[in-house]
Amino acid sequence: MFLYYNAIRGFHQLKRINMHKMNISLIGLLAAVMAATRFNHFGTAFSLPDASYAVFFLGGLYLARTARLSLIAFMVLVIGAGLIDWNATAVQGISDWCITPAYWFLMPTYASLWLAGSWYALRYSPAGNNTTGWISGLGATVFAASSFAFLFSNATFFFFSGRYAEMSWIEYTSRIAQYFVPYVSVALLYIAIAVAIQMAIDLIGRQEAFPAGHRHGNFQD
Repeated sequence: MFLYYNAIRGFHQLKRINMHKMNISLIGLLAAVMAATRFNHFGTAFSLPDASYAVFFLGGLYLARTARLSLIAFMVLVIGAGLIDWNATAVQGISDWCITPAYWFLMPTYASLWLAGSWYALRYSPAGNNTTGWISGLGATVFAASSFAFLFSNATFFFFSGRYAEMSWIEYTSRIAQYFVPYVSVALLYIAIAVAIQMAIDLIGRQEAFPAGHRHGNFQD
């Protein structure tokens, strides 16, 4: 019995170690995706760079059950975003149009996406037979979170950047409206790809763990 409990405890410790390694790898992957896409699309006056919405939402979604690591990962990615932007403007000579006092409002913008992902992950699970419902709910949450992030970041840029002192709010809104659908759609696309990859990996893992004969109750050698 003692050996049995030791074996079980060892199994759980190994599982925690593997999960921790997977989470660290996930953070590295998110940082890499943000670095690749943010650098190439930095410098627009009306919206966040392409992958930022998806990166912060997915971080919250996949790290929701590891509170301490989730907080650390969020700060790492925020700092990473700042370093990428600094490199683009100070080193590469890309326009610093977006670097204004309003730039600091990117932190609550990203936090809203992260919290939305965490909120969904802690309340809903794709396990069971309700995968379609989980995907639909996730899509609705991504749309709502991305819409809020877009509106909040652009509103704060209008009020605090100092770039539009002579422009009315109505005119500004009409200018940025054309960017709403593209940026929310890009976030949905990135997240759909990430979830599809995750589900494919999970399916392959289940098939390897439970071969066809075992899944149907056939345990013949």
